Amino acid sequence: MKTIFRILTCMMVIVSLPMLAAAGETQTTKGTKLGKLECHTVPGSGTNLLLHSTVDVKCTFTSTAGETEHYKGETGIGLGIDLSYKKDSKFVYAVMAADFKKGSYKCAGKYFGAGADATVGRGLGAGVLLGGNKKSVSLEPIGLSATKGAGVSGGLTYLYLEPDRSAD
Repeated sequence: MKTIFRILTCMMVIVSLPMLAAAGETQTTKGTKLGKLECHTVPGSGTNLLLHSTVDVKCTFTSTAGETEHYKGETGIGLGIDLSYKKDSKFVYAVMAADFKKGSYKCAGKYFGAGADATVGRGLGAGVLLGGNKKSVSLEPIGLSATKGAGVSGGLTYLYLEPDRSAD
């Protein structure tokens, strides 16, 4: 299991280096930390097809001033390996952008990157995601996740977010 996790971690680093370099070149606004994006998987919404997996998420953005916006969406592995059964998963990213205006839902958009996760009972993971809405928002280059379940996963990951106005 350690060997598999090391291989997945190396794969994540190799895949993420070009994306991190490109992020510095394509960002249209200089960012300051505006808050954090915390997401939880929706129980029973996951599909695991070994090379592709997907699960619905509910996310809350909390600004440094304490204001919140809610999002819903989907995350998963677009291409990689997913040999896991996860009961619960949570991940957190720092959000960087030029400004924040409540109700603008700047975190909505599509993010792509690489990630790896290892779980036996409780586990940890790490990921790199780049993207967002009109390249005006970036998520902290490395996000951390905590899971309950069993297995190992890693590969090219994605996160799609849209406003969840009904929760605000």
